Amino acid sequence: MTNIKKVGVIGAGAMGAQIAVVAALHQYDVVLQDISNDRLIKAKEVLETQLEKRVRKGRFSRDEVDKAFEHLTFTTEINQLHDVDIIIEAIIEDLEAKQTLFQSLEKIVSENCIIATNSSTIVSSKLIDKLTYQNRVCNIHFFNPVLVMELVEVVQGPHTSKEVAQQAMTFIQSIGKKPVLLQKEISGFIANRILARLMDEAIYLYEHGYASYEEIDFVVEKALGHPIGPFALMDLTGLDVNYAVRKQRYAETGLEVDRPKQSVVEKVEKGELGRKTGKGWYAYDQHGKKIVNIQK
Repeated sequence: MTNIKKVGVIGAGAMGAQIAVVAALHQYDVVLQDISNDRLIKAKEVLETQLEKRVRKGRFSRDEVDKAFEHLTFTTEINQLHDVDIIIEAIIEDLEAKQTLFQSLEKIVSENCIIATNSSTIVSSKLIDKLTYQNRVCNIHFFNPVLVMELVEVVQGPHTSKEVAQQAMTFIQSIGKKPVLLQKEISGFIANRILARLMDEAIYLYEHGYASYEEIDFVVEKALGHPIGPFALMDLTGLDVNYAVRKQRYAETGLEVDRPKQSVVEKVEKGELGRKTGKGWYAYDQHGKKIVNIQK
């Protein structure tokens, strides 16, 4: 294995963009790739705004931020990832899309490059069937928002070498995060499996008329000490993400408890995906600030 000096991130959504800038803030050369130039432009604008706020609050210096953007390359050309030492995929939560991407990546990068998925539920063993170098593939799961959240779950599949898992752990530590290593695969890993059960119960209570989603969020925050309630959290991460994760989990298990919940399905069908669309369980202004509750 080679030392990690250059990082590739695929997918310029909120997760991918923040993963890329966190690595750049720690002096790694980073290539952020997306098939959409519009998403890349938006990602850069959002990152500039987010980091400017942190400069004003004294969390980063102006020099640190300027140097980070000097280390960060935005591109639609996937071939620009040819010389990176680690790639973190952060595209849509779709198994076939990820499988196709991983197969194309193996033809581009060196045989020593670690290829990781940031999937919140899909284990990496589902992405390797047609790959030659299966031992370098693993999960590296960041939490949203990446600029704030310290924890990262590294999942060592049965195909992943111990050396790759350890190098992933070391890399995560080098960008100021705190990694936890799962030595066996399980869909959803640790945090999201626990969180899923809390969300299931919250949605059950809402759908069966025991309390409003606002009241359930309030109870979870004040009684359980969570910084944000389950419905507000779904808005933050995206109801489409919740839907895709549960759809994938249901396809794996066939268990009715894992099927996407009806109220979530209805909102996704209406395009009410949370903060990114300005409306989910709550309504938001253009800056993502909650402005008014939406009554069903």
